[in-house]
Amino acid sequence: MLQQKKSGYRKNFSLSVAFIALISILFILSLFLAFNYSKKSIENEFVSEKVNVLEESIKPYNEFFQNEMPEVSYYNGFLDSATASKFVDTITNKFPFIAKVMFYDSEVKNIPVRDGMNAGHFSIGPKSIFQFGRTVKPDSVKLFSEADTRSFKVDDDFNGMALKLVRFIDKLDTTSVPTQEQLFTNFSVVLSNKITYLNIPRPEDLKVYKDMLQRRLNPAPVYQQDMLVFQLDPNKIKIINTRPLLYETIRIEPLTYDPIDTSDENIATEIALPGAFSDFKLYFISSKSYIKKEIFIYFLPIALVLLLVYGVLLLVAFLIYRNLNINSKMFKLQYDFVNNLTHEFKTPVSVIKIAGNNIKSASVLSAKEQQLYGKILDEEADKLNGLMNKLLAFTQIENKAIKLNQEEVNINDFIESTIESHTLKHPDFEITHEVVGFKTFTTDPVLLGSLFDNLAENAYKYSNPGNKKLNISAKLIKGVLVFRFTDKGIGIPSSELNNIFKKFFRIQNEYNQMGSVGLGLAFCKELVNFMQGEITVKSKVGAGTEFKIVLPYNS
Repeated sequence: MLQQKKSGYRKNFSLSVAFIALISILFILSLFLAFNYSKKSIENEFVSEKVNVLEESIKPYNEFFQNEMPEVSYYNGFLDSATASKFVDTITNKFPFIAKVMFYDSEVKNIPVRDGMNAGHFSIGPKSIFQFGRTVKPDSVKLFSEADTRSFKVDDDFNGMALKLVRFIDKLDTTSVPTQEQLFTNFSVVLSNKITYLNIPRPEDLKVYKDMLQRRLNPAPVYQQDMLVFQLDPNKIKIINTRPLLYETIRIEPLTYDPIDTSDENIATEIALPGAFSDFKLYFISSKSYIKKEIFIYFLPIALVLLLVYGVLLLVAFLIYRNLNINSKMFKLQYDFVNNLTHEFKTPVSVIKIAGNNIKSASVLSAKEQQLYGKILDEEADKLNGLMNKLLAFTQIENKAIKLNQEEVNINDFIESTIESHTLKHPDFEITHEVVGFKTFTTDPVLLGSLFDNLAENAYKYSNPGNKKLNISAKLIKGVLVFRFTDKGIGIPSSELNNIFKKFFRIQNEYNQMGSVGLGLAFCKELVNFMQGEITVKSKVGAGTEFKIVLPYNS
């Protein structure tokens, strides 16, 4: 059976090791795959997240183009130089990428103009031209005035917008009203680093403009139109790095920029800027060592989850291994218990049966034979009865099915009675005792007797012939009773001390080959617990064992 137990342990251990090896391999493989997944995800984000950086960085430009610039139309062409200057100061402070603004205070007439564009009977030309901006000197603000006698050539920005206005008017269907989107598109020109914007005329003004294009009106009308040219500096765009741990450096470069250094230590990507900045791009570059930090930040939570799962699986493996070992031990204990219990019952039953058969087969029994057989039957019946009572009492105590009887006990008389019963049974058993500090106390004498008997029997059984000695001491110490049972027996190995109070446990030695079911000390432990006490043991192999029992003192 011991060999089977060892084989069972080895099998359990091998299965556990195989399971741990398997989950360890899976754990390492999972970490490897998780790291590669994290690396691939970050590399993909390096390419995809540039859109978010672009959107955040270009927000001020979109706000200017969609909200601030159309405010010019609110003045309906009556924007003067002073108001234009304030408007420009406001937007240049708010949008640093606006370097300079050209302001054309223009008129639409039904008669030809000297400086500007004439198409049919429709004419548009500037009354005055101003430039505003942080870099414009005060003496350079005004560039042109109608009152100047010097000749002035209108620049391409004005002519291009004037031509676009003429074409729009020429194709205009006066029976329908153009949408705001159509008007905004036709009255703004977006070029590289430059936006030209003409205030949008009212629908009724557009109808008049169409008439002015076809014929001369009487009286000849004059309409005010304002045009602004916003010159932009892309290098003044504030770059918003939404992923600072991903992008080490972000620069604005010309669209044609191609770095000379193409080192494998760096990775780069780019995205073109929209609108007036379309000749430029955002250029993103990060070193691979810089990207690794982000990879590990991404990888760490995954690794922690995998580690947690791995830890849980290790715990499961440990619990399975422990339960298998416990089950194996329990099976052996139960097997030994049944074997030993069978032997304990079988021996007296066999003796009783033999004695009964001898009595039955004998024709005449002498008085001596009757006395002998009677003694044998009586002793074996006592053995059976004692064994049954021990099992029954153990079960009752364990399930708390009995009550503790309180009686006053004279400790000297009680110990001497115990000594007398055991020395009668074992004449070679030498028992001494001492009592200090008290004479009587209240307890259950039956349970205390069972406790003393079991410890005395153990002291006799596990001592070598010629050295079967036991000392019982009873002392009142600090309000509690301390009993010590000290023998000169074979002792208990230190590795077994934590197990001796377990049910069905037996130390493997020559004294336990037969006649023990492993209930004696477990029964003592249950008795002491039931009496609200504590039992401990000290032992040295070859020198002896001491059981110490502490019980509450009830005088």
